[in-house]
Amino acid sequence: MMSRRFADFTVGRCFVSRSHTIDAAEIVEFARQFDPQAAHLDEQTSGENLLGGLAASGWQTAAISMRLFVETMEVTGGIIGRAVDELRWPVAVRPGDTLRVEIEIIEARLSKSLTGFGIMRYRSLTKNQHDVVVQSFVATALLPATASDMP
Repeated sequence: MMSRRFADFTVGRCFVSRSHTIDAAEIVEFARQFDPQAAHLDEQTSGENLLGGLAASGWQTAAISMRLFVETMEVTGGIIGRAVDELRWPVAVRPGDTLRVEIEIIEARLSKSLTGFGIMRYRSLTKNQHDVVVQSFVATALLPATASDMP
């Protein structure tokens, strides 16, 4: 596994994750545990709901996106979320959709109050196989910064 440092996350840099295809069983399993609503549980009756058929919970989309984000960013010591702004799920995720995450660094600076850490803001777009955005947000995160990241 490659390991990135704070200095690797310069403003304007973009990252793209691998893909993940979601199936009906995965949607239902997640829903049973974490979001037991008809739209996420039953292919037979879910056509009668607001989503018009079986669809992944937005929180499942977020969880899959988080996994893809962590794998893509590859930061030793991890990235700690500080805030998520403007979280949106504009289009439902359906069985058979293939998701990927696109990340753009929009701000990066060393922390003034936490020595040894950097703060970055990034835009995250989760897209399906048709290049349609199914989730979007802007987030602020904290990550380790080494002596070589310092000015």
